[in-house]
Amino acid sequence: MRTTRWSQVRERVQALASTGREHDAFEARNRYGAKGHSLPLAAPLSEAEIAEVETQWGVSLPDDYRGFLLEVGAGGAGPGYGLNVLSRTATGWAWDGDEGRPRRDGLSAPFVTARERVRLLAEHEDQKPERADFATREAFDAAYNEWRDADDRLFDRFADGAVCLSHEGCGHFHWLVVTGPERGSMWVDGFPAEGGFRPLGTSGERVGFADWYLGWVATSEALQ
Repeated sequence: MRTTRWSQVRERVQALASTGREHDAFEARNRYGAKGHSLPLAAPLSEAEIAEVETQWGVSLPDDYRGFLLEVGAGGAGPGYGLNVLSRTATGWAWDGDEGRPRRDGLSAPFVTARERVRLLAEHEDQKPERADFATREAFDAAYNEWRDADDRLFDRFADGAVCLSHEGCGHFHWLVVTGPERGSMWVDGFPAEGGFRPLGTSGERVGFADWYLGWVATSEALQ
């Protein structure tokens, strides 16, 4: 699906790259750690290639992200450290970077709703071991480590149905939801700062991929 919203965006981003200013809006670095250097856009994908991606992962990509892949590029220059690039690998289509590789059993699963997310977090916190409940330090440590492992599994569940698109630094990542009622909205993983996995925008007005990316382009251009 081609939309006029992405018209000339590739050219605008390439113009930013020529000035070395496309990362200044977020004081980011490129993948090689060199602040201020340009991160090029990958080539756009074809309709046939995107169809392969959707068939492989069992999802339908949101229209605005699909349009970006078709008209702007498969990743590269973008917010934070840049967009994870969607490309064909030896084992199929994947987003580059460890955080960007969806689990094969998770991407097509329903994205957990905000209400269910709160319930699961509260339930998990209620199960946190207390030292006074254990006769020995060793028994407590074992129970606590098991609880921490459950914390990791809970995050994996929260990431079901979403694609990691960018690293904002300090362990923060932005995700695009591709399944469930929140499909098409952008979320941020704020666990490193105890902020939780939360949506951009409000419950009544979520931020989609196009607004998120075009906002970065506009902010970067304003810094020239």
